Amino acid sequence: MPRFAFLALTITLAPPVGASDFMLELPIDCTLGQTCYIQNYVDRAPGPGMSDYQCGGLGYDGHKGTDFALPSLADMERGVNVLAAAPGVVRGMRDGVPDIGPTDATAGQECGNGVVLRHEGGWETQYCHMKSGSASVKTGQRVDAGAILGQVGLSGKTQFPHLHLSVRHNGKVTDPFDLSAISACGESGETLWQDAPDYLAGGLLQSGFSTTVPEYDTVKAGTADQSPLAATAPALVFWAYAYGGQKGDIVALTIDGPDGRVVDHKTTLSKDQAQFFRAAGKRLKTAEWPNGDYLGVATLTRNGAEYARFEQAMTIR
Repeated sequence: MPRFAFLALTITLAPPVGASDFMLELPIDCTLGQTCYIQNYVDRAPGPGMSDYQCGGLGYDGHKGTDFALPSLADMERGVNVLAAAPGVVRGMRDGVPDIGPTDATAGQECGNGVVLRHEGGWETQYCHMKSGSASVKTGQRVDAGAILGQVGLSGKTQFPHLHLSVRHNGKVTDPFDLSAISACGESGETLWQDAPDYLAGGLLQSGFSTTVPEYDTVKAGTADQSPLAATAPALVFWAYAYGGQKGDIVALTIDGPDGRVVDHKTTLSKDQAQFFRAAGKRLKTAEWPNGDYLGVATLTRNGAEYARFEQAMTIR
């Protein structure tokens, strides 16, 4: 079972068709849909508002890159390498910005720790928010595609651990997922990717059991799951952490135990939410919870169809 679940709908992108020999590999050492995900795309809307290359809303107004995110701070601490997306020369780099997100001390260093690579044909790639002390290249150094540049961090102007990849051609921001103007939603044009990542419109990142509704900070840190719970736990709570929520999405949380359904809860999102979590549970009303196997299930439903599901088992003895 994958560690977290995503929308089953994917869009296959066409490879470059002669416009350029410049092509990109995945700039992060992870598996999309299993150990990382794309939180934000390049904003393609010419004015106010946000539209990604599939006319969706994964991003925010004026966003100029692609954000490859990790599910939690614990994943960041374990270390995930940032990789050169194409062969090139290091035009510049910075290290030493602390992994604490935006503060007054980091004003003017929005990229945090990062590397800029210069490629042939007027192309540049920029890698932002790397972990402090992780940079492994120097200015002027030539690197191959796939070379380790550093690790994913939380430096600069960011609220969650991720790699921000910007692509520029002759100084102009370029969306690597679609080099042409969007003609219609759901259609894709020429891409810079050698093996283009699927478009995923949201999904579930984590879930877990706890004895109370966890603090959001512990969920994002990856430390909220307390399973397996003791038979005398004061409450049985199941929670789920997700991204790419849209107004009207239904989040359902259930817990089934040895004696049947323990929790059955649904909530509807009242607004779009880039990241969010929901929790539901039941207080202990007897001496102990029944011994046996418990199954927590989280589902996200959009426009009447289930698009993401996560199941987590736990045994109480």
